Amino acid sequence: MKIMTQELITQLVTVLTDVQTDVEKFDTKGNKAAGTRIRKAMQTVKGLAQDVRVAVSEANKAKA
Repeated sequence: MKIMTQELITQLVTVLTDVQTDVEKFDTKGNKAAGTRIRKAMQTVKGLAQDVRVAVSEANKAKA
């Protein structure tokens, strides 16, 4: 399970890194399309975070 958890964390980092340019566009230029992309990325982050929680819980149950 550890590999799966690490893979999910890597995906989270990638999504957050990729969205940084859109955050700059939204904050500095008020680009509405960038705001939409940010919201979409945050929805992806939310899903990945839930997947990490599930993976960790399953790993803990497997050890018990």
